[in-house]
Amino acid sequence: MTQGQGFVEVGKAGELRRGAMKRIEVRGRRILLANVDGRLCAVDDTCTHEEASLSTGVLKGELVKCPLHGSRFNVCTGEALEEPAQESLRTYPVRVEGERVLIDVREPGKP
Repeated sequence: MTQGQGFVEVGKAGELRRGAMKRIEVRGRRILLANVDGRLCAVDDTCTHEEASLSTGVLKGELVKCPLHGSRFNVCTGEALEEPAQESLRTYPVRVEGERVLIDVREPGKP
C-alpha cells in the first residue's frame, strides 16, 4: 500500500468486476469496496444495526443487503434505507490513478 495526502492504495483497477464487492482492511478499518456499474464506492463494511460484515451480503445496483437481518444500505452514499438499521455508514472517497485504486481513510475534518 502506498500513501499520499490521505489516500492509500488498496488494489488495482479492473480487479473488481462490475456488480462485485469485497472487504478490505486499511489502517485497522474494515471497508467494503463495491463496483457499481464501473464506479468504485467505499463504505464501512460493518452493519450499523448488529455489526455483521456487509461483504457477505448481496449487492444489487447501489444497494447492499445485510446478511443478518436484511437492512439495506446505499454503498455510494452510505445511507441506511431499510430497517432495522437506522444509522448510515461512513463513506470513503475513492479515486483511480492509472492502474491504482486509492481510498482516503483520514478522519473527517482532519488533514
